[in-house]
Amino acid sequence: MLNSEINLMGAGRTDTGVHASEMYAHFDFEVAFDIPKLIHKLNSYLPKDIVIYDIFAVDSEAHVRFDATKRTYEYHINVFKDAFLQEQSWYFHQELDIDLMNEAAKLLFNHTDFQCFSKVNTDVNTFDCTIFEAYWIQEGNKLIFTISANRFLRNMVRSIVGTLVNIGLHKITLTDFNAIIESKSRDKAGFSVPAHGLYLTKIEYPYLDN
Repeated sequence: MLNSEINLMGAGRTDTGVHASEMYAHFDFEVAFDIPKLIHKLNSYLPKDIVIYDIFAVDSEAHVRFDATKRTYEYHINVFKDAFLQEQSWYFHQELDIDLMNEAAKLLFNHTDFQCFSKVNTDVNTFDCTIFEAYWIQEGNKLIFTISANRFLRNMVRSIVGTLVNIGLHKITLTDFNAIIESKSRDKAGFSVPAHGLYLTKIEYPYLDN
């Protein structure tokens, strides 16, 4: 559409089936173009589940992946079967102790090494992440877990949620949860919850008004 070869860099990757209500990408292009017209054309050609909201200029040295300072995910669980949420939320009918799950979520702030929640055999230099917020809320028949960090490991949020669900089922204690993190062993952490309940909701940059 711009009559030029375009190399597009995305802000990151997610597991197959995960949703993103906010995502950024960057590309280099030196000639001015009609932004509203290009947005309209792109949205006409792209699949129905991908939408372009805006295109704007940034500094030539800006990098959409490495400049991100904070990412936020939500995990959605519906506790009553809903035909309209089959691919947007995980249906889980067993009763969960949300207060205890929130107590466990607070323990995440005491740690930075989250190897126990990372996919094994992943190619990373460090398992350290700084978590800024982690909490559960209930809205009617839906439970929503929100977590923000400077970075996330592969499968990290889904395995954290799975382990917190075990807390909510009283299968493990808060002491167990702390020991799991300190063990650095994926085998000791909980199961990985289904991808279709997970949403990437926000990515923040130092040069954007988020």
